[in-house]
Amino acid sequence: MSKNFTHLDATGNPSMVDVGAKPLTRRTAIARSTVVLDEVILQHFANDDIHSKKGPVFQTAIIAGVMAAKRTGELIPLCHPLGLENCQVHIALNEHREVVIECEASLTGKTGVEMEALTGASVAALTIYDMCKAMSHNIVIKETMLVSKTGGKKDFKRG
Repeated sequence: MSKNFTHLDATGNPSMVDVGAKPLTRRTAIARSTVVLDEVILQHFANDDIHSKKGPVFQTAIIAGVMAAKRTGELIPLCHPLGLENCQVHIALNEHREVVIECEASLTGKTGVEMEALTGASVAALTIYDMCKAMSHNIVIKETMLVSKTGGKKDFKRG
């Protein structure tokens, strides 16, 4: 079983992956979450942000995304606690007036940062929901995905 699932030992029990013998390499990951907002909410979009009674939505979501990425090892079972060297969250409206969140995480280490990037993008999306729900509950967090990763055994780039 452990050959198919890296977080299970030979007997099928949960196990943290031992990265002790792995070499240090530069690791990066970019994740994206997309949020669809009601037009009632989008009417509050100005100066590259939405302002709610709770404050500037995108700016707050950026901070929440970075904070979440830094705490991924505490949130996701068996994830290694990592000292990120960089984490950037960017939020903008696309041509369909959907909110696109991209979280990029990086470090030089023995394990990848995909989960950190995915957690950052996800929590930023959840923060947007939380800050906008008083205006409308017609909000959909449509998708969260890994866009790319480098370092480790193999690189990945979504086509």
